[in-house]
Amino acid sequence: MPVDLARPPPGGLAGRLLRFSVPVVMLVILVVFWQIYVTVNEVPHYILPSPERVAQAFVEDWPILLGALWVTLKITFTALAIALVGGVALAILMAQSKWIELALYPYAVILQVTPIVAIAPLILIYAPTTQSAILICAWIVAFFPILSNTTQGLRSTDHNLLNLYELYGASRWQTLYYLQLPSALPYFLAGLKIAGGLALIAAVVAEFAAGTAGAGSGLAFRLLESQYRLNIPRLFAALVLLSLTGVVIFACTSMVSHLLLRKWHESAIRREN
Repeated sequence: MPVDLARPPPGGLAGRLLRFSVPVVMLVILVVFWQIYVTVNEVPHYILPSPERVAQAFVEDWPILLGALWVTLKITFTALAIALVGGVALAILMAQSKWIELALYPYAVILQVTPIVAIAPLILIYAPTTQSAILICAWIVAFFPILSNTTQGLRSTDHNLLNLYELYGASRWQTLYYLQLPSALPYFLAGLKIAGGLALIAAVVAEFAAGTAGAGSGLAFRLLESQYRLNIPRLFAALVLLSLTGVVIFACTSMVSHLLLRKWHESAIRREN
């Protein structure tokens, strides 16, 4: 029976299995093609290692990669936590006062559009330690999506409901807590999914700029070290680990979004059609 590519996958258990199996099958095809290409063309492993060599490096260098991953994750999640608190707090303040928004929002935009690689050397000069400089860089990148999305969500509250709350004499903070924050939740969660990946990227880019080395270094240093030593299988293994980490972060933030929105928001409610 031919498959209608224009229709979405079916619901239920069959649909979930299909959504999982299609990307896995695609990945297997790509890995098999990669292995065949390297074997047939006899590509040296220091140029393009085979999947088998990458898997071997992943196993043999796992203690080194795991320690570097832990350092990168600590910076990523610390920066994300600070960005969440600061972004939401500032968004609430700007939603409550137009003057605060006019005073601060343009500078948040300037900070966001300035490439982090350009300002990382300055941060490295003024920050007390290299790790704190990397943390600041990761926070700068993760901060704006939270601030921007939450601010947009607070502004998008239905004006008719705002008038209703005002008619019944609700205070500003009651309106914020019971109406504006729930309305802004989907926007905030969308910003969270973006900020999670950006925090990881910024942590790696900042470490590249810092040029850190030693036992307390993250995955960025292991990538550079593997490149300098022409240990390309380890480089690929570190890249795979970094990609998997980003996928896990996105999956976790997506799960949080689904759990919070599945019972009431249009974007998460399941439908039969």
